[in-house]
Amino acid sequence: MLRLAWRRSASKHSPAGPTCVLTAAYSGAYRPQQKSQVDFRCFRQIPHPPSDRSPLLHPRAACYLSPSVFMSMASGSEGPSSTSHRHTNRLAKERSPYLLQHAHNPVDWYPWGKDAFDKAKTEDKPIFLSVGYSTCHWCHVMERESFEDEEIGKILSENFVCIKLDREERPDVDKVYMTFVQATSGGGGWPMSVWLTPELRPFIGGTYFPPRDRGGRPGFKTVLTRIIDQWQNNRPALESSGERIIEALKKGTTITANTGQSPPLAPDVANRCFQQLAHSFEEEYGGFRDAPKFPSPVNLMFLISYWTVNRSTSEGVEALQMALHTLRMMALGGIHDHIAQGFHRYSTDSSWHVPHFEKMLYDQAQLAVAYITASQVSGEQFFAEVAKDVLLYVSRDLSDKSGGFYSAEDADSVPALGGPEKREGAFCVWTASEIRELLPDVVEGAAGNATLADIFMHHYGVKEQGNVAPEQDPHGELQGQNVLIVRYSVELTAARFGITVEKVNELLASARAKMAEVRKSRPRPHLDTKMLASWNGLMLSAYARVGAVLGDKDLVERAVKAGGFLKEHLWDAKRQTILRSCYRGDQMEVQQISPSISGFLDDYAFIICGLLDLYEATLQTEWLQWAEELQLRQDVLFWDDQGGGYFCSDPTDSTVLLQLKEDQDGAEPSANSVSAFNLLRLSHYTGRQEWLQKSQQLLTAFSDRLTTVPIALPEMVRALMAQHYTLKQIVICGQRDAPDTTSLLAAVNSLFLPYKVLMLADGNTESFLCQRLPVLSSMSQLRGVATAYVCQDFTCSLPVTDPQELRRLLLDGTTDTEIE
Repeated sequence: MLRLAWRRSASKHSPAGPTCVLTAAYSGAYRPQQKSQVDFRCFRQIPHPPSDRSPLLHPRAACYLSPSVFMSMASGSEGPSSTSHRHTNRLAKERSPYLLQHAHNPVDWYPWGKDAFDKAKTEDKPIFLSVGYSTCHWCHVMERESFEDEEIGKILSENFVCIKLDREERPDVDKVYMTFVQATSGGGGWPMSVWLTPELRPFIGGTYFPPRDRGGRPGFKTVLTRIIDQWQNNRPALESSGERIIEALKKGTTITANTGQSPPLAPDVANRCFQQLAHSFEEEYGGFRDAPKFPSPVNLMFLISYWTVNRSTSEGVEALQMALHTLRMMALGGIHDHIAQGFHRYSTDSSWHVPHFEKMLYDQAQLAVAYITASQVSGEQFFAEVAKDVLLYVSRDLSDKSGGFYSAEDADSVPALGGPEKREGAFCVWTASEIRELLPDVVEGAAGNATLADIFMHHYGVKEQGNVAPEQDPHGELQGQNVLIVRYSVELTAARFGITVEKVNELLASARAKMAEVRKSRPRPHLDTKMLASWNGLMLSAYARVGAVLGDKDLVERAVKAGGFLKEHLWDAKRQTILRSCYRGDQMEVQQISPSISGFLDDYAFIICGLLDLYEATLQTEWLQWAEELQLRQDVLFWDDQGGGYFCSDPTDSTVLLQLKEDQDGAEPSANSVSAFNLLRLSHYTGRQEWLQKSQQLLTAFSDRLTTVPIALPEMVRALMAQHYTLKQIVICGQRDAPDTTSLLAAVNSLFLPYKVLMLADGNTESFLCQRLPVLSSMSQLRGVATAYVCQDFTCSLPVTDPQELRRLLLDGTTDTEIE
């Protein structure tokens, strides 16, 4: 096993008595630990750590740092607001919001790159790598406590080459060193602090360190002193250990297909995935585990897809109920912003009540898709309204005029009243007195002369003393405050006050609108205006899919605008390369850095998926053509010819020590999971059989993971199921905007069909699709009316022209009359 041990010793640099000295040790064979279902982002401090594994602890015995120290993370500040700074370092020239937040530390920071590497080799110094992102609270706590400390800044600058890295800009680098931290400690998180040799090999790491020793635990200054001592007096052992650790990680993280192996049986894998999810399901409020609870859209989409092929079984029914119950309870809970829309990052309790208030773009994208899917399978308008609610938030608060989407909104902000210090949730929470003052009007006909405030407070669980339990607020930031959560159905609220359901809905909508206006006047949280290709790809899918299901032209047009943004600002046509990120400039223009960061696997995979969804929403083949072009580039850049599957980053980049294949669907789906589905869909659109084979090879490479812990890869299990059940090809013959064509498309889009491709044959034999799929030329309209063909396994149904007949055909899954 790998381990980092703290050794008790005395040195001339240490105070008298037993002290903690950092050393790296290696013994035995490395076995990668099974990853927890926990999303290792930033956690608010809560009574129990979010994982049953120890969060991140290299130190042992007297040097042990408690789980609450490491895992009490949230979102943070933008840094000093003053324009006069005592220090300015080279990060001031960067565009990343996270790096800019550290531009005035008394630390000689470098961005990740050749200049820093050359300095480390020339001066023969170890590297201190600090990794985080702009809305991470404990990243900023460490900045205020340590990186703004003159003494610590001097120690860092004189003894290390200090590199600051935005994990969202460089996920490839982050994954390498997080893999090291997780493998050697059993946990991880941000801020991540790792010490490297000049050759970039890690020899010790951690997350957050307090600045000074306390309670027998070493502070950051002590840690630095120990590392300096070890580098000077025990360097060969450190370097040897770092080398062995990396070699062990290379072997332990290899994912490859064996010769002659084929993908595992999809029904068996899907059943096991369902059983594992059912085992971790929390029945009262939904979700998976007690607390903290994450939305986990990948789990929910798997459960609904599992139901579509197991409708007649008790397991299928249970899977659907698990998904719908979770989505309903989340929408009613405090994790859902009832005033300004959208969803917060996760809930600190089991009832979805008190969230970590950060809002991430990737959550909004995946949840919008999950909610619109729930509306398709349940027929409940409630779920569709939540999907629209999410996109309303994104359109208003996370959208750039260029068509792109911003990354995140912080959890912390300055309270409207109460001092200059930022507080978690200050922008979102309410006191009872605020609500009473804002909503004082007596409601005509309501029992007991109830005011609008009375009705609103009853419905949303507002209490005079606040509704946040002390154990959910360890820092006292939410004392006396209320996090809105729906406590009663509209029907029960109506009965309580003796008014109609319609009246209650009208009153609550009016109250929410008034409160939204008040929130606009509050100091806003920090907005991370970095625009990432991958997350924009996820949001492209969301607008396209929700717009198609609802028949909402405005949402589809917003998706088209997002597609145009990606092609204009994040596609280098000359180099045939996706760019990882771009930025909002001071004049609201879109800016790029030089040199730009080339895209990673998830950038390609998520954009390709978005383009396929955009094609199905618009039936404009330009998006399909670009998807094909990007898939060809993805294959060249990332495909593993020996082992199958895709590397997360360019395998020719010598500064990235591990070539990893992401094997977990977490807060975002694994790019390999998405690629397995993309390849399958594209093979049906283009006729390229090599993409069908690549999809099978990819799934084969992940066979061990799929067989033993499919719960780690629910999105990939969906792709495996698509391979097994084969995709239906739904061909609509007609003119794109004609009413009869639109009616048939509406019938298709009203249903959740996870294993299908939708295409339009408009009679143009020179079109992109007819050139790729000549069989489309033989399909035509009946009697001049838009006509649908449903094909599977090279067999097509007889053509249908009636939308209801098409809907029945798609629901039944079989046809009475078929043609070859």
